[in-house]
Amino acid sequence: MIKIVLADDHAIVRSGFSMILNFQSDMEVVGTAADGIEAYTMVAKYRPDILIMDLSMPPGESGLIATGKIKEDHPDTKILILTMHDDEEYLFHILKNGASGYVLKNAPDEELLLAIRTIHGGGTYIHPKMATSLVREFIKKDTTSQSEDPYEILSKRELEILPLVAKGYGNKEVAEKLFISVKTVEANKAKIMEKLNLRSRPELVQYALKKKMLDF
Repeated sequence: MIKIVLADDHAIVRSGFSMILNFQSDMEVVGTAADGIEAYTMVAKYRPDILIMDLSMPPGESGLIATGKIKEDHPDTKILILTMHDDEEYLFHILKNGASGYVLKNAPDEELLLAIRTIHGGGTYIHPKMATSLVREFIKKDTTSQSEDPYEILSKRELEILPLVAKGYGNKEVAEKLFISVKTVEANKAKIMEKLNLRSRPELVQYALKKKMLDF
């Protein structure tokens, strides 16, 4: 039996997907979550085989941020991302953060079930139409120096903090959302500004928009 935790901020989506998955003879939804923080809690509690994670959940608790945390602390749980975005940048960063697969929300039920079984079997699931884009993105990243692309030199923690700061959260709010100290937020903000050669919050917001970091 494949134990599954389902994270999506829409109750009707959680209910609908749960019915589909529980109807399968080899699947069981053991827990659900409405945001990234709840997803982390459910994974820690139930230790599922697979976490199905909506990418676009409430600001500061997004699937992308939660994916990195969960994969780091619970590496045995495989993560399948659900999203409306079919951009290769999203795909690249999702896989980079530790996800094992990527399914568009408008995909048929059969594709979701196939993705779950593929990941559970040790594989990686990517929609065939996106495979070419993924290869192209990896080639581009491999041939581009890190010094030429500032985004690639940011640490995981800095990548968590940057979009929250760009969205207007204060140091204390960012610290509470990421369960870190205010001093850690301040130190990482300074590193972000230095690494990206930014001088003000407007420049940081513009950079985050360009990198599509505010869409998560």
